[in-house]
Amino acid sequence: MVTRLLGSVILLITMMPVWAVDQLSASVDKNPVLVGEYFTLTIEANGKVSGQMPDTSALSAQFVTSPVSTSSRTSIVNGSMSSTTSWQMQLLSRKAGEFTIPSFEVAGHQSRPIKLKVLARDQDSEAQQNIFIKTELKPDTLHVQQAALFTVKLYLGQDLLDGQLSAPQMQDAQIAQLGKQSEDYEIVNGRRYMVVTREYLVQPQKSGTFTLEPPIFNGQIREGYRRMAVSAVADSFEVEVKPIPDTYAGAWLPSELVNLSEEWQPNEQTVTVGTPITRTLTLTALGITKEQLPDIQVPDVDGFRTYPDETDRKQMTRDGRVISQLIASYALLPQTPGTYTLPEIKVPWFNTVINKVQYATLPSRTIEVKADPNQVSVAPASVVNAPQQTATQAEPHIVTQPADKTWLDWALIASGYVLWFITLLVWFITRQSAKVAPTQSDSAPQTPNEAQAIKQLKHAAQHSDPGQCYQALKALARAQGYDHIHAWRHQLSHELQNEIAKLQGALYSAKQENVDLSVLYQLIAAQHKQVKNAKKQHLEPLY
Repeated sequence: MVTRLLGSVILLITMMPVWAVDQLSASVDKNPVLVGEYFTLTIEANGKVSGQMPDTSALSAQFVTSPVSTSSRTSIVNGSMSSTTSWQMQLLSRKAGEFTIPSFEVAGHQSRPIKLKVLARDQDSEAQQNIFIKTELKPDTLHVQQAALFTVKLYLGQDLLDGQLSAPQMQDAQIAQLGKQSEDYEIVNGRRYMVVTREYLVQPQKSGTFTLEPPIFNGQIREGYRRMAVSAVADSFEVEVKPIPDTYAGAWLPSELVNLSEEWQPNEQTVTVGTPITRTLTLTALGITKEQLPDIQVPDVDGFRTYPDETDRKQMTRDGRVISQLIASYALLPQTPGTYTLPEIKVPWFNTVINKVQYATLPSRTIEVKADPNQVSVAPASVVNAPQQTATQAEPHIVTQPADKTWLDWALIASGYVLWFITLLVWFITRQSAKVAPTQSDSAPQTPNEAQAIKQLKHAAQHSDPGQCYQALKALARAQGYDHIHAWRHQLSHELQNEIAKLQGALYSAKQENVDLSVLYQLIAAQHKQVKNAKKQHLEPLY
């Protein structure tokens, strides 16, 4: 038995080198086919194939092609061995007409070319009424890098078992799906359809005239007890793409509408030295992506320290248009009294409706900065030498300011020391309470995000890490329902606002600010404890 098996193996080994391809054929499973309907091309070689495969690259010029799958089989009948290798791929034509699938070559053998007929779809056919696609492109005339919204709606009038909707294609363009598809129902000509909607962002990268090929649907439906293949395809779009004008200078911003607005907190024309101001700039543009929005350059102003705060970019779709926003916040800290004019800000953009360069502008703004009444600077007493006196006079005559002026200065100084003592006392009591009962604040209900942010703030303060401390403050602001730290900061006490402004200075200013992170943490913890205690007092009893 062993001898016979060994002999068979030796026979197989000796026979293998004589196998060779003796025939190559190509065939399709459908002919004719409909526009947008997938069909299968099979190339088959009889005989041994050693790592070879047919070149199918020429097919992509006429058809939409899928990857090639390879399979092989070997059979022995009455001691005679045969081998077959097959290559299969899915093809689809977007246009009607007569096409020729070329011949293929493997190991010196060639297949015969195939004449294929592609038929146009009958718009009134029952199949077209059961499943069809509608598309819309807004706007349909574009400039280079201008973003258009391509909306695809697949209407299904029958129960779908499975299906595949391909992506649109366009030469020299970036195409990306926006979000996930949505499903809804519509009534068309008295018939109820399930509608699958997808939105695509189309951005051409070169000028010229291009064809936007729409998605193609292929799937299977149940009709009675049978599974039936169905397909649908929409009409293609001819898109004209205009070039960037030679006269345009600056960051290229093609849009139908651009707006630049600002918000001030506090929104006052007169402020006090040391009072932090938050300036929030919002740049909104239609028909471009959020990545295309340029950074807004805010000029420095003598007498102010400017600290960049948060920057946020958003993108959405409304009424068939892409809308993008850039929200940039800056903290301004006035240093010296006076009247200051903040210069205007201009952002150039190209109006694609009137083909003209325009500017989104913020006008200049005048701000008056007053001295802080709590920072009293006492004028030194004037010393005047008396005339030459007799030898018996030992001391010079000292002439001081009037009595009422001296009394006012000393009153201001005393009030300043009283305020300073009260602040120090509150801080000391808060700190001692935190040391004695560190877990007391955790006993009240709070969201996990708030607790995590305060814990992160404490850890950053203990390790003297300003960057992590600022990130913890932003997390705490979000946990309390604020999108930006500047909106949350203006709900805090004046003392906390100043400490946060110092932290921003330590992070962003060329001249480093001195900030005590432990004081900042204690103030935040004290305020958080007060808010929770107030909530506990207003809770109604539970029954």
